[in-house]
This record gives sequence, C-alpha cells and structure tokens, in this order.
Amino acid sequence: MFAIPVGEGAELRPLEPWQAEEFLEHAGRAAEYAGPWVPAVANASAGLDAARDVLQRYADKQASDSGRLYGIWLDGALVGGVLFRIFDTAAETCEVGVWLEPSATGRGLVTAACRVLIDWAVDQRGMHRVEWLVSSRNEPSKKLAKRLGFVRDGVLRESFPWQGIRHDMEVWSVLAPEWRASRAPDAGASQAR
Repeated sequence: MFAIPVGEGAELRPLEPWQAEEFLEHAGRAAEYAGPWVPAVANASAGLDAARDVLQRYADKQASDSGRLYGIWLDGALVGGVLFRIFDTAAETCEVGVWLEPSATGRGLVTAACRVLIDWAVDQRGMHRVEWLVSSRNEPSKKLAKRLGFVRDGVLRESFPWQGIRHDMEVWSVLAPEWRASRAPDAGASQAR
C-alpha cells in the first residue's frame, strides 16, 4: 500500500473494505461535523456492515475506474478522507469530495490531499474538468474550493434531498489549464499581490 505525506505526521492512503472497523470508529467521531454534508460518512456511522458497504462500493468503483476513496491518517489515526465520487475518463471529468473530523481541522490536511488527487487526475489520467459539488449551506467546503482555485459555476436549486432537507447544490470547477497554471512557479507570487 502507498502512503503520501500530506502534512506533519499525516499521510494519504487508500481506504479499503478490510479497514471497515477503523472507518466505523472514525465515522462516529466525524458524524456530527461531516454527516450533514457527506453521505458516505453518515451512512458508514450506521454500523460495521454499513461501513464495509461504503468501502466496498468505492472498491468496486476503483475496479471499474469510476471512483476512488482515500483516507487521511494523522499520527496513525484515520481523521478524514478525500474521494472521487465520479471519475469519468470518457468525458474527462471527475468530482472530488472531502471530509474531516473536528480534531484535525485547521492543519491544511484536506487541502494537501486534494492537491495530490487533482494533480494525479489532471497529469496522469488526463482529466480536463474537476468538479466540486457542495451544499450552499456548507461554508467551510466552499472556502476550501475557492482556496484550491475552483470557480463557482452555478447553483442547482433544491437538487439534493439529504436528511430531510432539500439542499441547493453549488457546482464549482477547475479546468486542467487553470490547475496547471496555478502550479506555475510565478503563480504564488501573482496570487499574493
């Protein structure tokens, strides 16, 4: 298994069905913070079988090259994750999703993990468009999308019924040329001005 550093004491690794117990424990810690926004976390917190089902669904997606799921470990504990909910190589489009438990916020872990995923999707897999779908109510996720260089495309009004609420879903995106330009050596200097 690979592990990619994403911060001091933190690494990004595949999150697989054999890790269902660890995922269940993490989902319990993350449920209040991430559950209102991330169905995978909310569903996994329902029990060991549910946690295993979520992980198996993403293992099946990875096998069919239509999605992927990775965990973020901090000092050996699973504290969050990033995923490709959709990965469509024919359309050269994918959708990134994220979550984190409260104890790990403010360290840049999700930002670093997203950069690893998006770099891979754009540079290795030829994705042209990377999307970020987020409830209009989820301010931290929208701030993260903006920090990563995503642009708000529009709003799908009341398009996502979740936990008794019909959420307006904002669609954000970054295109491959924009992503590559944001990594150029002089991009940081021009953004700081």
